[in-house]
Amino acid sequence: MQLIIGGAFSGKRNTVRALHGGDLSWISAYYEHNLIDWKSYWEKDTALVLEGWEQWIMDAIQMDQDDDSIRRSFYSLLLELTEEEGKGDKGIVLIMLELGRGIVPVDKQERRLRDLAGWISQDAAKLADEVYYVWHGMHERLK
Repeated sequence: MQLIIGGAFSGKRNTVRALHGGDLSWISAYYEHNLIDWKSYWEKDTALVLEGWEQWIMDAIQMDQDDDSIRRSFYSLLLELTEEEGKGDKGIVLIMLELGRGIVPVDKQERRLRDLAGWISQDAAKLADEVYYVWHGMHERLK
C-alpha cells in the first residue's frame, strides 16, 4: 500500500499518475463515492486510489461517533485494504490531505477532524509500504 500525503492542491493526484500511469480505479469522496463500497469500484488489473479521507472522517464525526471508535473503524478498514492488496492486484494508493500544518481551527468539530485525520494518517503511514510527501508539485519518498 502507498500513502501519498500533502496539502490541498499540492500535486498529489499528479504524483499518483506519475508513479502508476493510467491504469487506476478512483474512489473519491469529492465525487460522493462511498468508502464502504470500495470493492465495487476496483476494476481488474488496476491500482485502487482512495481520496477524500477528511470527508469520510467528517461523515463519521457527524454520525456522533466518539474519536476512539472512529479511529478503530478506519484502522480496521486500513488493515482490510492491506490484506486485500496482498491478494495480487496492482496495489492500493491512499491520497490523504495534510491538515496538521495550518492554523488550529476555532470550531470544535473542525479540531476533531484535524486530530482524527492526523491519527488516521499516522496509522496509514505505519501500515503503508511506501509513503510520499507532496508539496509544490514535487514528491519525496519518506518510507
